[in-house]
Amino acid sequence: MGTLLHTYKHMPCTTFNRIFAIIYSCAILTLIYHHIHTLLHHPISLITTTSLFISDLILAFMWATTTSFRLRPILRQAYPENLEKVLQKQDFPAIDIFICTADPYKEPPINVVNTALSLMAYDYPPEKISVYVSDDGGSELTLFAFMEAAKFADIWLPFCRDNNVMDRCPEAYFRSDRHGKAEHEFEEIKVLKESAKERDKMPNLVYVSREKNKNSPHHFKAGALNSLLRASGVMTNSPIVLTQDCDMYSNDPQTLNRALCYISDPLAQPKLGYVQFPQRYHGLNKDDIYGGELLRLFVANPVGMEGLQGPSYVGTGCFFLRRVFFGGPTSMAPPEIQELRPDHVVEKPITAQPVIELAHHVAKCNYENDTKWGFQLGFRYGSLVEDYFTGYRLQCEGWESIFCHPSRPAFLGDIPISLIDAVSQTKRWAIGLLEVGFSKYNPVVFGAQRMGFVMGLCYAHYAFWPILSIPITIYSFLPQIALLNGVYIFPKVTDPWFLLYAFLFLGAYGQDCYDFILFNSTYKRWWNDQRIWLIRGLSPYLFGLVEYMIKHLGIATQGFNVTSKVQDDEQSKRYDQGLMEFGIHSPMFIPFTIASIVNLFALIFGMIRLVNIWSLERLFVQLFITSFGVLNSWPIYEAMFLRSDKGSMPIKTITISMFLASVICGGVSLIL
Repeated sequence: MGTLLHTYKHMPCTTFNRIFAIIYSCAILTLIYHHIHTLLHHPISLITTTSLFISDLILAFMWATTTSFRLRPILRQAYPENLEKVLQKQDFPAIDIFICTADPYKEPPINVVNTALSLMAYDYPPEKISVYVSDDGGSELTLFAFMEAAKFADIWLPFCRDNNVMDRCPEAYFRSDRHGKAEHEFEEIKVLKESAKERDKMPNLVYVSREKNKNSPHHFKAGALNSLLRASGVMTNSPIVLTQDCDMYSNDPQTLNRALCYISDPLAQPKLGYVQFPQRYHGLNKDDIYGGELLRLFVANPVGMEGLQGPSYVGTGCFFLRRVFFGGPTSMAPPEIQELRPDHVVEKPITAQPVIELAHHVAKCNYENDTKWGFQLGFRYGSLVEDYFTGYRLQCEGWESIFCHPSRPAFLGDIPISLIDAVSQTKRWAIGLLEVGFSKYNPVVFGAQRMGFVMGLCYAHYAFWPILSIPITIYSFLPQIALLNGVYIFPKVTDPWFLLYAFLFLGAYGQDCYDFILFNSTYKRWWNDQRIWLIRGLSPYLFGLVEYMIKHLGIATQGFNVTSKVQDDEQSKRYDQGLMEFGIHSPMFIPFTIASIVNLFALIFGMIRLVNIWSLERLFVQLFITSFGVLNSWPIYEAMFLRSDKGSMPIKTITISMFLASVICGGVSLIL
């Protein structure tokens, strides 16, 4: 079903997903009944029984939010080759591209430049492209890099178009084997250099380093994007806006044309707010040990939301209609000045003095004082995850979105190759998501009222991610400590209730694995993803939850940190070998290291007990959970005891974890 420019189809797994959801829901309700009955009549201990009940309630809620993505998944296909049959090239809309950077040491300027050049080189009328770079670090190095990039663009862009180059990120092009005979091509570049300015129009490239003042909050990335939105509004005011991470370069020169296949569709126009492309990454090792692919977040979930109101905004690779930032589809919220209206036509050239002066004025740090920016206009403030919150608020206003997932990745970015970078990034997300989940914009209530119950559950899935730390922590310690103390907290194998537990575990994990295979991933990647899910529950989710609570008690917290995009050669080598990178001591490593030690102790003790009393039917569930924990902890044991490279676990982390594990195993027995 569709049009000349795009088609869509429902995924064949939809019926199975709905039937399974009904069966699994019945099993969850039965488990809740079992917990309540046990709590009222046969509690093992009040603390143990209540802890397991709370854990299973949270897991049941999070399963329901995950299932909301599986009820109506849709796959789309765009046909950019048909675009000129519908729209003349001279009628293609102009586009403003926003790139944000904040720290030249963690986000090297050469990477930002590569991203900008790849976007400027789209197969699109160059005079209709404007790239705006926000440098919140105010770095002279970044400014110099872009001054040089502007010169290189005169050579690079014509070369790409004339030779139909696909890899238009210079770094990606020159590290690939696609550029063939280098000598011939460099000669061609020399010729192009002489004639480029005379025969080719060039995109606009604008560098913005906004003013900051301690008396005016700058709102991190959301503030930078709003500054660019206003500055671009008075300079070019293009009807389409692309937001792009500074390390996420364009991998397909046809991407803008693909987005236009949806944006130019008259049937989609009244409510279409944005077209979201997935985040994809280059350099992932074979089995993706850190789950950096984030397949569910960036592919499976957006496909599931397509059948509802469309995917959430994920911060990069998103083509907005500028109108979306100024109120709902049927009720526009006007900005303070006429020049910022989305329908304003800029008649003066971008370099005209009045235009430059007005751009400086709207980019000032105090411009937003006593205005609606960040609350009713532009990108939304109120959460560290400005992308999630902005997309959520826009869809609550009535805007819809589309997910475009071509076979060739539209954008490719860098991934964290050390565990500390991976968990630190997730902790920042956790805090920002909780800021939304426990606000007046709670997706279960506010979101469901405005978007529908199922769509509200989709957004609740993200908002309450961090509370998964509660059941993961309980199941990582409670069954193991109970086993060490000879307390049996689960049904015997011969008990009919055992079958319920087995079905719930195998059903949840089996369907999750099926989703990975369905979206062309592998079993090993799925296994590593579920392992890192457990690590996140014991590290960034847990720390994010605690930091959120501390913050709301009025105690100062760490604040916003930029994720490092710098890659060390030795780290890269170990990453390619599939070794987890610990290297430095961090408090965030301690909880899951303690859990791995406790699980190992419990497994050894459990096997000894099994040999002595030979009562597998009573021990089985706790032994299984403990064995599962030990199996998932293998990279941690390897880093603790078997490795001697710089990426192994520091002695300080091991010592603290061993001590705390001993205290937990001995002390917690008092309350069982």
